[in-house]
Amino acid sequence: MEYRIKGDNLPVLICKLNKDESLKTESGAMIWMSSNIKMNTVAGNVKKMFGRMITGEAAFQNKYTALEDGAEIAFGSCFPGSIMPFEIDEDHPIIVQKRGFLAGTTGIDLSIFVNKKVGSGLFGGEGFVMQKISGKGLAFVEIDGSACTYDLKEDEKLVVNSGYLAVVSSTCKLDIQLIKGVKNVLFGGEGLFFATVTGPGRVILQTMPISSLADSVYQYLPKEEPKGE
Repeated sequence: MEYRIKGDNLPVLICKLNKDESLKTESGAMIWMSSNIKMNTVAGNVKKMFGRMITGEAAFQNKYTALEDGAEIAFGSCFPGSIMPFEIDEDHPIIVQKRGFLAGTTGIDLSIFVNKKVGSGLFGGEGFVMQKISGKGLAFVEIDGSACTYDLKEDEKLVVNSGYLAVVSSTCKLDIQLIKGVKNVLFGGEGLFFATVTGPGRVILQTMPISSLADSVYQYLPKEEPKGE
């Protein structure tokens, strides 16, 4: 398989497949494809379906298989940002934000990421409802806005507003920390908790998560006046 990523803030992933090569993706991600590609909608087992729904993905996935060499298919990002490729194997799974998986080869496995500490899942914000991408193959992940990469050393920590956490190496530890100080909590505008990522491993942050953009736009939307009786 060959691929190229085109576009700036509105990227598209274009893949050229050889005969019998396949890609799987979330429903609605395909933009165009040549006529020599066959589509098949698959569900997998119930556990995987439930996990995908929890992480914001569709219960079903689409599998696209080339019927001959040179078949082409394109997938588009659902939000302005970037598309990043990741080589996945048994020793290098990754943890990504919910709705982050765009497409991947058929050896890729998606599951819900369960943090060891229940509090992180309940109170860590949007960023702690995440996906684990494992198996073996190539995976493509959506990043909201621009990507900033940090390679953390052993026990090195990074404190992140959880919605800005896009991709984390599976070797990193994720936890939450309560914002200290009453004034910081009440007037800081950052919520109650931050995510804490501890190395070793790679952390990829995104500059404009969908939730932050939605909050920024909402304050400028016209508000409906209450109707009088």
